[in-house]
Amino acid sequence: MVTKKASRQDLPLAKPVPRMRVMVIITAMIFSLAAGKAVQIQAIDADSIAADAAKQITISSRIPAMRGAIFDRNNEALAFSENTVTIIADPKLIRTNGKLDEPMTDKDKAAAAAAPGRIAELLTHFVGGSAEEYLPALTKEKTRYSIVAKQVSRQNYALLREAMADSDLIGLSLDTSDESPPPARRYPQGTVAANVLGFVDSKGVGQGGVELMLNASLTGTNGTEVYEISPNGRIPTGSSVLVPAQNGKDYQLTLDLGLQLQAEQVLAERVSATRAKSGSAVVLNVKTGEVLALANYPTYDPNNVGAANQDNVGNRAITDPFTPGSVHKTLTFAAMIDAGVVRAKDVVNLPAVIWSGGKPIEDPWKHGAVKVYARGIVVKSSNVGTIMLARKMDKDALVNYYKLFGLGVKTGIGLPGESAGVLPTQNVADVTRDGMAFGGSGVSVTTLQEAAAIAAIANGGVYNPPYLLKAATDDQGVMRELPQAASHRVVGAAAAKEVVSMMEAMQIHATGEIFKIDGYRTGTKTGTTKKYNSECKCYKGYVTSTVGIAPAEDPQLLTYVVIDEPKGGSSGQAVAGPAYQDIMTLALHRYGVKPSTTKTPKLPIFPPN
Repeated sequence: MVTKKASRQDLPLAKPVPRMRVMVIITAMIFSLAAGKAVQIQAIDADSIAADAAKQITISSRIPAMRGAIFDRNNEALAFSENTVTIIADPKLIRTNGKLDEPMTDKDKAAAAAAPGRIAELLTHFVGGSAEEYLPALTKEKTRYSIVAKQVSRQNYALLREAMADSDLIGLSLDTSDESPPPARRYPQGTVAANVLGFVDSKGVGQGGVELMLNASLTGTNGTEVYEISPNGRIPTGSSVLVPAQNGKDYQLTLDLGLQLQAEQVLAERVSATRAKSGSAVVLNVKTGEVLALANYPTYDPNNVGAANQDNVGNRAITDPFTPGSVHKTLTFAAMIDAGVVRAKDVVNLPAVIWSGGKPIEDPWKHGAVKVYARGIVVKSSNVGTIMLARKMDKDALVNYYKLFGLGVKTGIGLPGESAGVLPTQNVADVTRDGMAFGGSGVSVTTLQEAAAIAAIANGGVYNPPYLLKAATDDQGVMRELPQAASHRVVGAAAAKEVVSMMEAMQIHATGEIFKIDGYRTGTKTGTTKKYNSECKCYKGYVTSTVGIAPAEDPQLLTYVVIDEPKGGSSGQAVAGPAYQDIMTLALHRYGVKPSTTKTPKLPIFPPN
């Protein structure tokens, strides 16, 4: 029997089965894992994936709040904000007259050559500045994007585009890279009241003056808008959430723009004429304490702070204390008369000199021993007489009167940087008391502080804290009067009236016409004091001043002018007097204060022999 050798085809098929089974199992496992992942994606991670997808198509846009406006007492705009745009140029488009890849005719070339200059002139007209400022941006090489001007009002840009079209000019457009640029702050009056208003920085934050004082309430609160977009733009039916912006409050000041402008012009002329370092002036309503004008010179333009001298950005009328000089005698005499130490008609035996702190003090006018009425001490500005009489008064009582007049503390007007001045309150030395009495040393004040103190005398002895904020918009946007600080009595009405008569006597007996205001009885007082220089540790230069009230029979207005370091004169009458006269005349006429109907009284300063 022949045995047949088995071939590969004849072998049993049982052995390959396990391999196939393994492959089937592996395949099944792969599909199982895939199915599990699908379950995880569809069920377990569905929420997170949906959230990620929503984030990819959701846009959040800031809606900037508009900063509140600031107005004067007559609703003239002093500061406001407006939406702005950034203007860009396509220099290549301008340079080719719009024919980027086309041949240019001689006419095209001529038009293109003139285009930058013509566009620059239009920019000057609608945006401001000079043509020379814009030409570099309009002619810049190797670029099709050049910033021409920032923070341009949309209205002015619209007018510019219209003028461009009328002139067949092209090449300007808007920069749309920032969808919501911050509103620009405008000061339409330029330098007028700049030292009072302050300014805002590049981020719109108040810096100095009212802008800083009221920054929080002027700023408002930005809003937001959240919406969905697709590659084709905003989805009309997509979700949308809008939180409106809350604009800042508007404020109305007590300042009178017209009077403020005139006061600043008069002050600037006087500072220049006397070659002085600086000057300040204030006009107050003595019945209310309203600040009608608060002028400083030199000043600056808040629309262009970068070009300003930083020494001129502050408000000297409230930040720079000085020794007041003889203007201060009005406060001393009010205190002494109220305390019963002296009366205006008392005869005083005035020596030629008085000693204080081991040094002789004389009067600005030369005299020997002389008899004079007490009012004559004010009229002739006698340091000797004032010290003599003040020595009869308790030192603490005298200082307390000064405190009631608002010295040694801030006025409460709220403007940043305000100085409280200097007023000793404890253990006052005799020499300090002497210096305070005639305003030569021992006390320092600001222009506003001293003006408010003397206004209390003009107001029958009642002190009204000076204030600048008149009204503000409420939550409904309605302008409402703001509450003011309480008044208080300093001296009795009779004492105040006597001091007013002393001031009127000074106007009556003044040489020349420097204090006279046609049609009005007025009262004045001047001051001159030497300045202490810390560098040389010596007295160098003067501070001169003139204060006045009108009409004397029923004071309505007070004007105080201070000129610092004049080189053309050294007396309050000669240096500050002319500015006082001009500003007070303007104020009386502007507010329609009725001229005096009573005769000027006879107020002698020397008793008969």
